[in-house]
Order: sequence, then C-alpha cells, then structure tokens
Amino acid sequence: MVGSAGSGGTTGTSGTDGPRRSRSTRSQSDGKRSHIVGKRAAPSRLRSARSASSEPRRNDSADEGKPSRSASGAFVDARALSSKDYVASTLGESAGPLGVSSRPKVVDFVQRSKERRKASRRVVVVRALIAVAVACAAAGLIWLLFFSSLLQLRTSDITVEGANEWVSESQVLDIAGGQSGKSLLLVSSDEVVSQIKEIPGVTSATATKRFPHGLLVEIEAQKPAAMLKTSDESMTAVDSQGRVLNSVEDVSVDGIPVIEVDDVESSLDTQAIKEALKILASMSESMRQSVTSVTAETRDSITTTLNDGERIIVWGDSSDLELKKAVVDKIINDPNVIGDKQQVDVSAPLKPIIK
Repeated sequence: MVGSAGSGGTTGTSGTDGPRRSRSTRSQSDGKRSHIVGKRAAPSRLRSARSASSEPRRNDSADEGKPSRSASGAFVDARALSSKDYVASTLGESAGPLGVSSRPKVVDFVQRSKERRKASRRVVVVRALIAVAVACAAAGLIWLLFFSSLLQLRTSDITVEGANEWVSESQVLDIAGGQSGKSLLLVSSDEVVSQIKEIPGVTSATATKRFPHGLLVEIEAQKPAAMLKTSDESMTAVDSQGRVLNSVEDVSVDGIPVIEVDDVESSLDTQAIKEALKILASMSESMRQSVTSVTAETRDSITTTLNDGERIIVWGDSSDLELKKAVVDKIINDPNVIGDKQQVDVSAPLKPIIK
C-alpha cells in the first residue's frame, strides 16, 4: 500500500510538476531568446547613441519654427512648418533677377491671340508709315533736283568762248539760252551742241555744265571760205559748206577769196561753187591770203589767181585735194621748176602741166 501510495504519490507529483516543468522550460527558452536578441540589438543602440553624440548641437532658438533637417524618418512637427503657398508663388514668378525667364507663366491663349493680332497691325502700320516717308522723301528730292531753283540754269551764267565777227556771241546765246530755267540735270549738252553747229561758220562746239547755275559753250568759228560778189558790188560771206555767215558791217575782207557770181542764192546751189568753196577752205592760211580772185565756171575747172596774177592755179575739182596741194606747193616754191612760168594745172596731179 505504501509502495502504491508512494508510487501513486510520486506519480501524482509527477503529474502536477509536468506542466510546471514545461512552463519553466519555455520561460528559460524565452529568456535565452531575449538575451540573444538583447545582445544583437545592443550594437545598434550603441551606434545610434554614438551618432547622436557625434552630431553638433544646434541653436534651438534659430531652429525654432523651422522644420527639422534630421535624418530621414525623423519626426517633423507639422505645426512648425511655414504656411507660405510655395506653389502659388512659383507660378507667379515670370523672370529671374537678370530678366531671364525662370518659371513658365500661365498663358491665356485668347489674350495671347489678341496681342499677336495687335502686334501684327502695329507692324503693318509702321511699315506703311515708313513706305510713305520714303516716298515723300524721294518726291521731295526729285522736286529739289529737277524742278526747284537749286540747280536752275540762268541766262546770266551762260558763257560763250570762241566767237568772232562772223559768228556772233548773240547767236550762240540765243540757242543756249533756250535751256534757261531748266535744271542743269535736265539740260541736254548734246542738243545744245548740235544746234550751235548749225550756225554758219561754226566748225566745232562743246557745252560744259557749271553747277549750280552755269553753262560754258566753246566754239571754233572759222572765217569765211569766200566772199560772193555780185554785179552790184555787194558781198556775202559764206563758209566751206556754202552757208551764209552773219552779216557784219565795216569788217575787213582782206585775205578772204572773192568769187564773182550773178546771184548769191542761186549760185550756192550750183556744184561749181560748192567745189570751189571746198578747195578754198582746205588751203593754208598763207595761200588763202594770197588769193585775189576765183573763177568757177564748171565743177572741174576751178581756178585761183594768186597775188594779182603772179600765179594761176587750175585745180579742176576737189578730188585728190591733198595730193594736188602738195604738188602745187612743190612747184611754185621751187624756182628751178616753175622758172618764168605762171600757170600750174594740177587737175591731173600725177601729171601736172606748167605753162
């Protein structure tokens, strides 16, 4: 019985202590795990403590009211944040401190379209004004240069050089003065010269503009090629082209060849007078002055008398005139050739006849 009791007691005790041993065993296991976890977490806490102790202390009064700049995940008090609307202020910015665009503006496309149309109209208006200004300036310049008195030719400023008693200055002035009142830019020098050359006795002419109001006309006026003498003893001066020169009174005709004709106007239409005038005009001044009379019965029988009959030259017509003059000059100036003869016929210059 005792044994059974003892055995039963033991058994009973074991039954009661079994749960206790299990709880004790679990507690021991949990304690070991906690001890292990504590050991593992200790270095982490140590590093955090070291990190916290290594950070410099900040001025609490300076940081008051500002969000904390602690490491990521640190606690931030939302009540200490600024109430400024950074989004609105950023959108409101249009340009940086140097005038360079730094933030985009919210664009009203309708208003922008109106501004573009207005700018386009402004450009059109400006261009139109510029075009009008240029046109007005051009018109003013044209009027100033061509129609105003700025460059107007004045009769008092026209100068004539080279005139003589047979080609008077007044004749030239009458022609050049026809351009008076025009702008020098519109005066045609060629037209003036061509009209002056039509004056009998004028062999050449030039017209030079002298700004702002003047004109210089230079002419080469020849003496009469001959004087046409009619039966009533009247004399008319003509040039080498058969044009009647200016009638001048009390002018010496010494040294000017004289041709006797029946009528001045009709004789100027004959070929014989025209040939005689060509020959006389081509003579040297010394020979022309020695001519005392000229006969021109036909076109190929032109004859001149030198020094009142000392020499008589038969020219024939005006062909080979340069050769004929050279032959005549050679013969009459060589006493061994001319001898006591008076007449030299060079109508055939290669075979001159001396009589």
